[in-house]
Amino acid sequence: MSEVTGKAVDLDILSRVMKYVKPYRSRFIFTFVLTLLIALVSPLRPMLIQYAFDHYIVLPDPDGLLLMTLLIIGVLLLEAVLYYFYTYSANWLGQTVIKDLRTELYDHINQLKLQYFDRTAIGTLVTRVVSDIETIADIFANGILIIFGDVLKLLTIIAVMFYVDWQLTLISLATIPILLVATYIFKNGIRSSFQDVRTQVSRLNAFLQEHITGMHIVQVFNREEREMERFKTINAQHRDAHIRSVWYYSIFLPVVEILSATSLGLIVWYGSRQVMDTDVTVGHLVAFILYIHMLFRPIRELADKFNTLQMGMVSSERVFRVLDTNEYIEDNGIAAPTEIKGDIEFDHVWFAYKQDDYVLKDISFKIDQGETLALVGATGSGKTSIINLLSRFYEFEKGDILVDGQSIREYPKEFLRKNIAVVLQDVFLFSDTIYRNITLGDDSISLDTVIQAAKDFGAHDFISELPGGYDYNVMERGAMLSVGQRQLISFIRAYIHNPAILVLDEATSSIDTESEHIIQHALEKLMEGRTSIVIAHRLATIQNADKILVLEKGKVLEMGSHQDLLENDGHYRTLFELQFS
Repeated sequence: MSEVTGKAVDLDILSRVMKYVKPYRSRFIFTFVLTLLIALVSPLRPMLIQYAFDHYIVLPDPDGLLLMTLLIIGVLLLEAVLYYFYTYSANWLGQTVIKDLRTELYDHINQLKLQYFDRTAIGTLVTRVVSDIETIADIFANGILIIFGDVLKLLTIIAVMFYVDWQLTLISLATIPILLVATYIFKNGIRSSFQDVRTQVSRLNAFLQEHITGMHIVQVFNREEREMERFKTINAQHRDAHIRSVWYYSIFLPVVEILSATSLGLIVWYGSRQVMDTDVTVGHLVAFILYIHMLFRPIRELADKFNTLQMGMVSSERVFRVLDTNEYIEDNGIAAPTEIKGDIEFDHVWFAYKQDDYVLKDISFKIDQGETLALVGATGSGKTSIINLLSRFYEFEKGDILVDGQSIREYPKEFLRKNIAVVLQDVFLFSDTIYRNITLGDDSISLDTVIQAAKDFGAHDFISELPGGYDYNVMERGAMLSVGQRQLISFIRAYIHNPAILVLDEATSSIDTESEHIIQHALEKLMEGRTSIVIAHRLATIQNADKILVLEKGKVLEMGSHQDLLENDGHYRTLFELQFS
């Protein structure tokens, strides 16, 4: 993937951003017209002040001066109104565009396969979805439109100045070449600084996301001081990146002020001599002083807006790099029968997380509808990989996986996953109510249905004792519940969605003995009539399985019932004797 270029006016990136403006074309045109009007109205005040000096002050005319003052106030009010509508419209446009872009980005991230998240820091993606997209809004609010407006304003002012007095104009513009060189140097210096700033923001977010989520590990292993030192280092690098950008500003802005003062001094020196020679009126001189202020302020702000555009381009390119990531599971299946029975077959399946480094090697087995298959093997033997492939969280390289005689690639992912419920050892609950954690936002599931399921699983009593009952907020990752309670919630969640295929990945390992007895009859009810795949290290929990598949280093060693495998005097019998010795 190519590196971020950081070009301030990368036309490819800019044109891609502008595509999101198309639905709001009329608003963009309205804002653009306001920019034109502001640029055209701005030179009116110096022209009116010049006229007032020459006709109503040098040659006193109080009535005319009052009328001109009211006219100047009117122009000021007009500018204020134009700026109000411009500011509101430009920011509305920016926020609306990033709303659409953020929605598209989040939807795209939702479709990426799990392999992408295995190697991408969550904090980095949070940065892309939140702060990077916020920076893109500035392209409209403080970037491209206002840059265009400032450039147009500069051209208008210079044209008026040449029209009024070309000699004074040349004198006042004498420092402009120096200013252009300074701006060019500043632009190139700030570019790398801004890229570094965005990189450090991403690193900081990734560190915080990971370490706050894993705070219990930090504290359990007494790593607070060590992790604090790491945070200080990253935080200092974040500070240094910002200070480098501040350093460029601290040099550039005084240079602009010095050049502005120099131009002002040249006008006063040359213009005063012209006034004394009666070649230039006092009004001309005052107008040119105002023109210089109006000229250098946009130039100074132009550099700032240019860098706002720069940051917007950097952020846009980072966001588009995520949008251009095509790491997703193809979803071309069209088979959607009225129901799935639950026949499962792995036909010589090979799978690797990394190319050619296979973790599953020529796996073949078959489960008939309603049967229970137990997967047994040491850590890393491939048990979890098998259930990940069945739900199409990852894509296998060779062989095929069939459900009811059809390849799982022929089913739409949504349909397939709707018929498979997975209960994991590490239960994830959202910061929401118990009811919504069970239904996962499916409003078709009534509270009465949830309550009945909770009673079947023996969870209704403890839920009822919580403040608010089923409306109790379990907080992030279910922190307000015990491990066993979270596991019970996950069982109810799987049960309530009525899957045809049930997967239990060490699902009872966190349940204490008393709780396990409570839910055992509910588990039997849940598994009744459903094809079930159970991963368990405790062999006592799988003795009633119809088939037991013994795995080692991604290969099938044995397969059969509990009794058959004990009689074979193989690997399973060795494991069984070790556990019960």
